[in-house]
Amino acid sequence: MNQHSPAYTLDELKLESRMGAIGTEATNREVRRIDLSDFEQRRAEIVEQLWRASVEVGFFQLEHHGIDLARVRRAFADAERFFALPAAVKARYPLKKGSNAGWESLAQVRPSTGTPDQKESYQITLPRMDGLWPSEDELPGFRAAMLDFEHQCWALGMRVLSCFADKLGFERDFFTRAHDPAADDYQSTLRLLHYYAIPPEFKDKLELWRAGAHTDFDCLTLLFQRDGQGGLQVCPGKEVQGQAWTSVEPSSEVITCNIGDMLMRWSDDQLPSNFHRVRNPLPHEYQGARYSIAFFCQANRNAVIQGPAAKYPPITAGDYLQQRIAANFAKY
Repeated sequence: MNQHSPAYTLDELKLESRMGAIGTEATNREVRRIDLSDFEQRRAEIVEQLWRASVEVGFFQLEHHGIDLARVRRAFADAERFFALPAAVKARYPLKKGSNAGWESLAQVRPSTGTPDQKESYQITLPRMDGLWPSEDELPGFRAAMLDFEHQCWALGMRVLSCFADKLGFERDFFTRAHDPAADDYQSTLRLLHYYAIPPEFKDKLELWRAGAHTDFDCLTLLFQRDGQGGLQVCPGKEVQGQAWTSVEPSSEVITCNIGDMLMRWSDDQLPSNFHRVRNPLPHEYQGARYSIAFFCQANRNAVIQGPAAKYPPITAGDYLQQRIAANFAKY
């Protein structure tokens, strides 16, 4: 999925556009839980567990990951405070085109669905936040809390990526250097997400999607979910023709992770970036709002992506990201 010729991008769009069917539920696919406790002492074991889970499914969940659950709950409370602001206030901090920073609502149209994802989001990308933070009067303590949480997510993401560096034969801090938050070209993103409650008249309309089927563009995604607010489903790319989706159980106790397109290319396709989506709840399920928080470990723009076997020519992360965005969100 990583050869960026015009034919490739067209084929990719055709593939993603075929992912809009409801499909079937697959219960025999395991999204493994990986315990990160005693990390340094158990490092070799954890590296192997992460690698196997990623190669086989592309998704896994982290437990005992080191981010305090009370801190996660605070982040969700802050996200709710932000999304509860009047739309006129949020509109003062709009998503800037090409910056992946700021607020947007009903804006993403996936090739898989052709309809807007039923959500709003607020993106925090550190070097691009000038003028995009709510004021202290509007949201006391929000900026400081989000900066702290962003750093904790980054540190955990770098720990996980260091395990993949070990397996790929890179230096252990290879990906940490490629995701340097002090650099002007840093482009990792913390994303607060609010999926809208389902209006009663739409509770039976399964053709609407909270987030249509897609792959992530980054190296690694960390996703925080709340108990009882489900909908996330995964379908490995090698099985797309069958359209069999596995639901990922939401839990406040774990972080759900997936491999992104960027790491797929960096691994010479050893690590798959797989399709996932957020379906609307079924008529008998919880129909209220769904909140989640994602951290996208996205290499700095000037970092050069090339795998250990040089399967693909080198490309900067900035150019790679632009090509992926053009492939998915150009008019089609």
